[in-house]
Amino acid sequence: MAAPTLRLSSRLALVTGGGSGIGRAVCQRFAKDGASVAVVDIDEGAATETLRSLSSDQQQHSVFITDVTSSKSVHKLVADIQMQFSRPPCVAVNCAGITVDGLLLKMQEEAFDQVLKVNLKGTFLVTQTVAKALVASGAKKGSIINVGSIVGKVGNVGQANYTASKAGVVALTKSSAKELARFGIRCNTILPGFIDTPMVAKVPQKVLDTVRSGRRLFLLGIGRQQLHHGSQSGSDRRAFHVTFKQSTGSRENKWPELAAPGHLDGIWLVDPAAH
Repeated sequence: MAAPTLRLSSRLALVTGGGSGIGRAVCQRFAKDGASVAVVDIDEGAATETLRSLSSDQQQHSVFITDVTSSKSVHKLVADIQMQFSRPPCVAVNCAGITVDGLLLKMQEEAFDQVLKVNLKGTFLVTQTVAKALVASGAKKGSIINVGSIVGKVGNVGQANYTASKAGVVALTKSSAKELARFGIRCNTILPGFIDTPMVAKVPQKVLDTVRSGRRLFLLGIGRQQLHHGSQSGSDRRAFHVTFKQSTGSRENKWPELAAPGHLDGIWLVDPAAH
């Protein structure tokens, strides 16, 4: 009996924020589906922990310590990946993100700048640098997947900086999709709701209670280490949607948003180009 074909076999994937939460789950799912994974994080210990959790069937996985807010660091990241793997990553997933929450009237300028620097500027730098490498290498196709947030569409109390950064990620992805389509590079955004990850653990409990008690149903995704299609939730469900977005063969960039289950408003936008 022939061994099952892994749908991401021979792919090389770069995942920022790979040291925890959704980023770790994406790394694990990609490795399970046959990809070689570059685990990218600013926290070496967390990234190494993710690396140890990755399955391997002749794939090569590595850790790269990177500050996504620094163009120098991001350029070194892509150069180091190309040197080690002899090719640029054909898949890039931007999961790196932070929150520094506070009410609008009390938020410090530094808190606003810090969040946009990581969440939006970091996504821009990785998107631009990976796209340049793919074009320069003559690659026929590529996929860039940015993790946004449903609050970037609907807003959220106490997160003016975070919601602005994630709304920016959506707009950045749409513009990138229009520019990069001619090179065969697809760009999409995943819009999760609140997922039980280390980042969301910092959200004040009364904020979560307020959302839960709202008129619309709120689902708090619970992260799991194992993924079973049809019963997955939390970080691993987000990983499934990222894998789905990456593995579709379409080169089109129509409707590049996917609002994943576990969101705030019950809307699930499905990318027509994926069918």
